[in-house]
Amino acid sequence: MEKPDKPTHLIEFETMVLGRHLQPSAPRSRRGGGLDRSAYTLLSRIRMQGPMSIGQLSDAFGLDASTLNRQTAAMLRAGLVERIPDPDGGIARKFRITEEGQRGLDEERSENIRGLERVMAAWAPEEVADFAGYLKRLNIDIENLDGRPWPRP
Repeated sequence: MEKPDKPTHLIEFETMVLGRHLQPSAPRSRRGGGLDRSAYTLLSRIRMQGPMSIGQLSDAFGLDASTLNRQTAAMLRAGLVERIPDPDGGIARKFRITEEGQRGLDEERSENIRGLERVMAAWAPEEVADFAGYLKRLNIDIENLDGRPWPRP
């Protein structure tokens, strides 16, 4: 492999490596706990935005309905979401996060945060804050190009 000669080359490489490390639920899933990555992401979005239909999820994630049908069916079977009539009176049924889904999401998020705190234990607080700001900026710029903003608290 040739050595990255531009900062964007290094960012590309490091985000690829980071993606490998951001599979924290895989080992826990094999031990009988944790959410898979798609469930974690979908539950996070539904929690932030409220009940969502397959069409809304498709628009939000840029995924086809068949992919989302498989993912939401698995979450339904696991008791993480439930289907409800559209609270706004629309025709499409929506997915709402259940108490079990909330609990699983909270546990997964807490485990992820504990892991990040272990990794960054030697970082100065301002370094952690700066890094968080850069990640947010990167994500927002990607979302702006993609046209799919992520709701933020």
